[in-house]
Amino acid sequence: MWRLLLSALVLAGCVQLPPSPQDIQAKKFESLPDKAVIYIVRSKVDSVFGGTLWLGDRAQITTYAGTYYRWEVTPGSHRIAAYAPSNASVTVQTSAGRVYFVQHTVFGDLRAGPLVSFLEQIHERDGRVLVAQAQLL
Repeated sequence: MWRLLLSALVLAGCVQLPPSPQDIQAKKFESLPDKAVIYIVRSKVDSVFGGTLWLGDRAQITTYAGTYYRWEVTPGSHRIAAYAPSNASVTVQTSAGRVYFVQHTVFGDLRAGPLVSFLEQIHERDGRVLVAQAQLL
């Protein structure tokens, strides 16, 4: 009896929720005429650990495997920095009406936890594929 209940709970945890209206809208990859858009994305094939990022000097987010965030910014230079355990960063030079993609990767193990993270601006084609497979934070 307990095995059946445990199996049902495990299977229920594997069911993917339908995308939210915000997720559907963000995956249209629409640009804005007076702003730039930066997608920060983590692959589904990444560590289980969260990775905290600073977006500029004000906003802070935590990414997880298979998630993404859409950041709408004024045109110009924007720094994205990993907050621990390593000091990774990338600066994206943006123009109004354009869309950019940054991949965030976190490496670690269950014994030591997150060990290092990387940030890399990636090609739009690759970014769209990763975001299409991910869920909005």
